[in-house]
Amino acid sequence: MSIKGVIFDLDGVLVFTDKLHYQAWKQMADKMGIYFDEEINNRLRGVSRMDSLEIILEKYYGEPLTLEQKENLATEKNDTYRELLKTMTRDDATDEVRETLAELKCRGYKLSLGSSSKNAKFILERVELLDMFDAISDGNNITKSKPDPEVFLKGAEYLGLNPEDCLVVEDAEAGVEAGLAGGMQVAAIGDAVNCGKANYNLSTFGDLLKICS
Repeated sequence: MSIKGVIFDLDGVLVFTDKLHYQAWKQMADKMGIYFDEEINNRLRGVSRMDSLEIILEKYYGEPLTLEQKENLATEKNDTYRELLKTMTRDDATDEVRETLAELKCRGYKLSLGSSSKNAKFILERVELLDMFDAISDGNNITKSKPDPEVFLKGAEYLGLNPEDCLVVEDAEAGVEAGLAGGMQVAAIGDAVNCGKANYNLSTFGDLLKICS
């Protein structure tokens, strides 16, 4: 298989916003009297906002919530999260990430984002990475969360490439499974390495240049 395009997850791969997600969900959960900790927060990685809320509500023992109430809670969390995102700067993306993306583009690879986040473009703008990408596939154009491959399939489509010509870079097991389900090669980084399902395992982000030589 020849790789012509690389599709990146956002959180945990290009930037690290887990702490901000945790703070925003924790504020919402505390207000509702729901137990929430970092272990539960780890289950939310790569999961859509509404699906994340359902996981948090497993610890909710009050009156059943309507769909409207749930949507309001998700919106409240996102409003808090976006305020926290405003604190992000160029320094929140490492030089290694910048240099690797620039070298991939120099080598002729097409680059896409493949994130379930609806704030993906905003985050990339804050850290000054948006111009690196030829396409953006995010939570605003998908209906299914990982491990469904929809976000990556759309990323490949937006690049004008077949799925088999794309490499997915992921830090979560659900994302690895999504890439494989889409017929793509997958490079795991961070916690995703431990699942043992990816085609490649990266010790550092720069290791991508060994795969895409």
